[in-house]
Amino acid sequence: MKPEFVTSQSLSDAVGRALEISLRGADELLPQEEWVRKLQRAEATGTPLRIKFGLDPTAPDIHLGHTVVFNKLRQLQDLGHTVIPLIGDFTTTIGDPSGRNSTRPPLTREQIEVNAATYFDQLRLLLDVDRAEVRYNSEWSDPLGARGMIQLAAKYTVARMMERDDFTKRFKAGQSISVHEFLYPLMQGYDSVALRSDLELGGTDQKFNLLVGRHLQQEYGQEPQCILTMPLLEGLDGVEKMSKSKGNYIGVTEAPNTMFAKVLSISDDLMWRWYTLLSFRSMADIEALKAEIAGGRNPKDAKVALAKEITARFHSAAAAEAAEQDFANRSKGGVPDEIPEVTLSGAPLGIAQLLKQAGLAPSTSEGNRLIDGGGVRIDSAVVSDKGLKLPAGSYVVQVGKRKFARVLLG
Repeated sequence: MKPEFVTSQSLSDAVGRALEISLRGADELLPQEEWVRKLQRAEATGTPLRIKFGLDPTAPDIHLGHTVVFNKLRQLQDLGHTVIPLIGDFTTTIGDPSGRNSTRPPLTREQIEVNAATYFDQLRLLLDVDRAEVRYNSEWSDPLGARGMIQLAAKYTVARMMERDDFTKRFKAGQSISVHEFLYPLMQGYDSVALRSDLELGGTDQKFNLLVGRHLQQEYGQEPQCILTMPLLEGLDGVEKMSKSKGNYIGVTEAPNTMFAKVLSISDDLMWRWYTLLSFRSMADIEALKAEIAGGRNPKDAKVALAKEITARFHSAAAAEAAEQDFANRSKGGVPDEIPEVTLSGAPLGIAQLLKQAGLAPSTSEGNRLIDGGGVRIDSAVVSDKGLKLPAGSYVVQVGKRKFARVLLG
């Protein structure tokens, strides 16, 4: 797995392993030669490298798509380097224009503080926070002031800013670009100066911003950081990138049973990509598992192993075992041990209305569509009559494979 340019060099086992871990699943590592030199220097001096990852708290929840970069941070942290999760409480007030075709509305300070606090809590699920250097970029950005901002802006040209793909497309299409949007990559780059980072991680959509950091570090007389971009993880549908707005995501705080079942819902092809980007198993182990599947072993075995690993990471091994049992029980038509209980009135109540009021369908029309598709069960019996009205009583209502509710109807 070592890249060609280092095969002729004499790398120590530790540096070779660190390079291999750095490259696993990565999109680009630039410049690779510089990263090798930094690793060699760290080994020779015993001084850990400073590895930065900025995250803007634009939403309160972290999903598995975000953890692709966090997994890499954790791997590098376990090698003994200093990882710096940087919470962009200042840059979020600007709004990152990356990949957008319109000006992004900034969040209020109150929204940012709420989201940042939630992010910090969730970081504990992803990193050893006690060994990490968690920072907030308002520390140096707020004191910068108007004069400092102007001096910073003087270190980058408009021509170079317009090399950014989304800015170029918007300009050619006659779409508005606010001047403040130019400040975002500058401020993200200035974070690298303030932290004296050796390596900055980000998604492929952040490459331009990461390169601005290299440029600004040189402008301020520092050794420039290397950049490591990680691919954007496809969501449950296997097509679009994982996103809460697209509904194809798994949140890191979701219930273990839900998390386990969602992982099992992905395609066999997508499973291997998730293994590379989300699993902590070695690539040798993953290749051996692939070979077993190619040799006739059921792909579901590999998917169950992945689902258990991910569920155990964010909950516990016991929770993962229980989630597997719960999934097996549901697959046989059983009812989970714990389901929400809903009390409704208005008996006799039409089935579509009951589904809506119980939160099992967003509307009565969707409830009717689910009934037409054979996806609704009451006390394990499939409902086929959309005109069904239920008298007062207690019912276990199931929609699809995952939604259950115990409805007490009065």
